[in-house]
Amino acid sequence: MSYISIILLAIALSIDACAVSFSYGLIFTKKRFKNAMLLACCTGLFQGIMPVIGYFLTGFVKSYIEPFAGWIVFLIFIYLGGKFIIEAFENKKEKPVCIDFKCLLMVGIATSIDAFSVGISLSLFGNHILKPAVLIAFITFVNSSTGFYLGGRLKHLPTGGLEIFAGILLVILGFKALI
Repeated sequence: MSYISIILLAIALSIDACAVSFSYGLIFTKKRFKNAMLLACCTGLFQGIMPVIGYFLTGFVKSYIEPFAGWIVFLIFIYLGGKFIIEAFENKKEKPVCIDFKCLLMVGIATSIDAFSVGISLSLFGNHILKPAVLIAFITFVNSSTGFYLGGRLKHLPTGGLEIFAGILLVILGFKALI
């Protein structure tokens, strides 16, 4: 997978973290910098770790699924892309927001589950994992920080468009896996 593909993938994966951070940015008025950094570090860390876990777990079954690698990657990305697009049209319930360790852990895991599947895909492509994981973590950190900042500045910006964009990027990467 090329660096441009990995960067596009990282942007798509970071949209969930950006949207969550945007929501946090709407709510928090005190300790904004500290809260933004906590949230960005947590989401970036988990987005970087989950592909590594997926990558190494794939090694156990790689010989069985390698002949179908292109199709598996295609299906994973189509599923993730479709999920992002569908979620953009769902009504989201407002939930109370916390920023303690437990909440940050839950946000980190929830926004990075899709990255686990990406680690599987990267393994099937035969890529090394270190550089993609670092790029994914860094781009997520930047997008999460940006989302938090924008949440405080643009209180009425809809995140649905971002989720649709992320879904389209993943669908394109899915089709590219078949080529």
